[in-house]
Amino acid sequence: QGEKDWQKYEVARRLKDVVHKIRAQYRTDWKSKEMKKRQRAVALYFIDKLALRAGNEKEEGETADTVGCCSLRVEHITLHPKLDGQDHVVEFDFLGKDSIRYYNKVSVEKPVFKNLQLFMKNKDPADDLFDRLNTSILNRHLQSLMDGLTAKVFRTYNASITLQEQLKALTNSEDNVAGKLLSYNRANRAVAILCNHQRSTPKTFEKSMQNLQTKIDAKKQQVEEAQQELKKAEDEFEDTQDDKAKANVEKKKKLLKRLEEQLAKLNVQATDKEENKQIALGTSKLNYLDPRISIAWCKKFGVPIEKIYNKTQRDKFAWAIDMADEDFEF
Repeated sequence: QGEKDWQKYEVARRLKDVVHKIRAQYRTDWKSKEMKKRQRAVALYFIDKLALRAGNEKEEGETADTVGCCSLRVEHITLHPKLDGQDHVVEFDFLGKDSIRYYNKVSVEKPVFKNLQLFMKNKDPADDLFDRLNTSILNRHLQSLMDGLTAKVFRTYNASITLQEQLKALTNSEDNVAGKLLSYNRANRAVAILCNHQRSTPKTFEKSMQNLQTKIDAKKQQVEEAQQELKKAEDEFEDTQDDKAKANVEKKKKLLKRLEEQLAKLNVQATDKEENKQIALGTSKLNYLDPRISIAWCKKFGVPIEKIYNKTQRDKFAWAIDMADEDFEF
């Protein structure tokens, strides 16, 4: 299993070397004389920029009307020449894999917008947007661009690159472990948003948020009491100037510092919980993110790996834990 996993990420890393060529090619194809090529090039742009799935792999027995990039219909997109101060906005609204709604408003490049207007011309809402394209045509084309290339490889590549860039941008080496983990989850969240890994707010959310708030309030109380205790100890030391009183001041200082750290940690937890309530972080972590990026980050910033991966995940990614040092670059 580890071998297969490793190969998947190595294929995605190979894409890194040719992706600029592929992007240049599909840009040129936007102006092609062949309608088929134009459609293929716009679809590929969506797969690259928005991490859309190719869209034919219906699960056994899935009867819901779910689509992916190649099977988009005219009714699934709305074109806005201007919207919210942005030009050439495409509004997507469709059900993707597992009937998860994909809703997104994206400003696209002008030739893409013009092409979409062309593809939609004289069509009914239920007509295919890309009528000259299907997944096998697209996959054949991807395979010709790079051995082993599929839409999923694009998703894996863009997810992993995004995580790596976000971790670089967001991590502060001065932070404590809790602060670094908050940055990690924020980087992971950028990926989950890219891949549209949503969830409905858990039923238990309100309750567990209240519990956390109760803990925070209690901890604040303890901090205040510790501050008063410290003040008292300092006053006493000022009066007596003896060693016992001095030791007591140090003890109270340590206690206050520990309580303040605990409070900070609880506050970080609350922020994290709130920010993640509608996003499923686990899907990308297990399926789209090269684990070596996370492990290298842990080693570089002194974060224990078990803070990121639980026991099952550590077993699944044992190959990466052995392999990646702190300098690993995807």
